[in-house]
Amino acid sequence: MRRRLPIRSLAALTAIGTLTLTGCGTETGAPRDRTASTGEVRTIRPHKVMQLTRVHAETGMTLLEGPTFGEDGALYVVDVTAPPGKPKVMRVDVGKRTSRTVHTDSRGAYTSAQFSPYDGRLYLTDYVHGEIVSLAPDGGDPRTFFAGRVDGAAMNPDDIAFDQAGNLYVSDSRGLSEGTARGRVVRVDRDGRKASVLAGDLAATNGISFDADHRGLWFSELTENRISYLRLDAEGGVTSRHTAVRVDGGIAQTDSIAVDADGNLYQGLHGRAAMVVYDKHGERLATVEVPARVQGLESATNVAITPGGTKAYMTVSGPAGGYLYAFDALAQGIRQSNGG
Repeated sequence: MRRRLPIRSLAALTAIGTLTLTGCGTETGAPRDRTASTGEVRTIRPHKVMQLTRVHAETGMTLLEGPTFGEDGALYVVDVTAPPGKPKVMRVDVGKRTSRTVHTDSRGAYTSAQFSPYDGRLYLTDYVHGEIVSLAPDGGDPRTFFAGRVDGAAMNPDDIAFDQAGNLYVSDSRGLSEGTARGRVVRVDRDGRKASVLAGDLAATNGISFDADHRGLWFSELTENRISYLRLDAEGGVTSRHTAVRVDGGIAQTDSIAVDADGNLYQGLHGRAAMVVYDKHGERLATVEVPARVQGLESATNVAITPGGTKAYMTVSGPAGGYLYAFDALAQGIRQSNGG
């Protein structure tokens, strides 16, 4: 999520503090799909479900992120740039096309949301303050789960992936505003007491998701437009790391990542209201893009696919506001395709 130079530009958050993220572009582009070796790349046109937010006068932006389904079947979404008192976490009934506020506060800038498989609470990353907080499923009982320095440096936590035991894997976007490769992948034990760096010297780490078999982590580096793969052992230690996909984004940059039951990667783009879909071997399968006639939408940050189903809900934002768009995914939804 950024604005044009750095992509998630939250500099307008005067009530929270000065911050420049990357992930919400101020311009859009529509390069044509390329032909893959197996044939023509599919173009999927999502349809509008509903508008959730308008641009906030206080911050000059709205930026939806972190769509994730709760046990109640509702879709939970965060607005990164919401000012104090405005909805920062929303509960959406996609069937009725209604939404209500779940949480707001005076300081947080939340860039992702995930329900823990360990305790069932909703976990949020506060990019500005370098914290991970959790809420009860109804939005109450806010707690600071993790705060402080990791290996001597404060985090800028962006997205979260949980392993099956409930440990957190966090994309740390350090170095984003400076344009230096100081990003990291950080593992935080499920009790919040221990944090360790799994990978460093990354170019503004952004999206992160386990693969379909929980054998490794996919993560995107926003300022290099690449997706890398981190293979893990049974204890969560790193056994290998390599660049897996180089994304031809043009003026857009790689944002959040989701993975479906077939192992396909859904890579969000900031600077273009679109996602690109790859298989686990790096073959480009499809482009999911809001129709060109729609004006004022400049990023598609993330997607949640209905657990056990194929209906996908994509968060799309820009000067026209924050919207949910829906499309049919290539395979069924699992935990790894449920926000982050």
